[in-house]
Amino acid sequence: MKEKTNKEELIDKELEILAPGVSDVKEINVDRAWNKVWSRMNEQATVVFLKPDRQLFIRSGMIRIAAAILLLIGLGTAAIYIGNSDVLSKTIIASTGYDQKNQVVSLPDGSSITLNRNTTLSYKSNFGKRSRHVSLSGEAFFEIAADISKPFTIDAGKASVKVVGTSFNVITDNVDSAVEVFVTSGKVLLTDNSGTRDITLEPGYVGTMDSNNARKTLNQNPNYTSWRTGKLNYDSQSLETVFRDLKRVYNMDIKADDPTILTNKWTSAIDIQSRDTIIRLICTSFNLSYTKDGNVYHLSKE
Repeated sequence: MKEKTNKEELIDKELEILAPGVSDVKEINVDRAWNKVWSRMNEQATVVFLKPDRQLFIRSGMIRIAAAILLLIGLGTAAIYIGNSDVLSKTIIASTGYDQKNQVVSLPDGSSITLNRNTTLSYKSNFGKRSRHVSLSGEAFFEIAADISKPFTIDAGKASVKVVGTSFNVITDNVDSAVEVFVTSGKVLLTDNSGTRDITLEPGYVGTMDSNNARKTLNQNPNYTSWRTGKLNYDSQSLETVFRDLKRVYNMDIKADDPTILTNKWTSAIDIQSRDTIIRLICTSFNLSYTKDGNVYHLSKE
């Protein structure tokens, strides 16, 4: 008896599954049966092939869920950061012009700042929530509410000023192009921008800081903060000193055509008077005459 080939044996097994007893029928078409078996094998192979795709689909879905969770966490962290920082805070600016002074700025922490002429103060709208920081250009007098947990800092351009609770005057650019601080109460720390030099100032002291020098001296000028009150007192001070003070307090530019005029001594109070009245008092006292060119007074001997 002729042995069956592997192909025929495989067909017989498949036929026994599909139709028991059919394998004994001699008239069976082998090729047709083989095609059926091959077709079924292909169907089974297709099912097996789809399983990895299903696993891939499940994995990709899990990845999308994980990414969404990470995105939510990131957005939450960003919201917390933005809420606690100055990123979205508006900048509030207060400024005075050439002929303005004594503009008072009240801060949310109870601190008060009085601006002299040509001065700009800026700070964030969330001032006091996490820190107390302002920027100053010009001259201002500070009266700072005490808060040990949040020191008050001032960016003065060439230097920074740091305090807890005190009152003091700050000039960001004096006649020597230095930051100048005069303390009337409490203590003030004046630091250069590099952080390598600092001065601790007590009441009555003036500290100056520029790129090269740091100095601390006892104030000898009784009219240092008179720009706030308009009242000046003199006891035999030179006109050179008087003219410098009149510039700060009354915004008067006075030039002496003869340098010897500046050596004259002035002993009198100036108390909230008009500029023309002040210049006439000086000329009458020393037999001088004056001419005015714009905002500049020129003094000469009669």
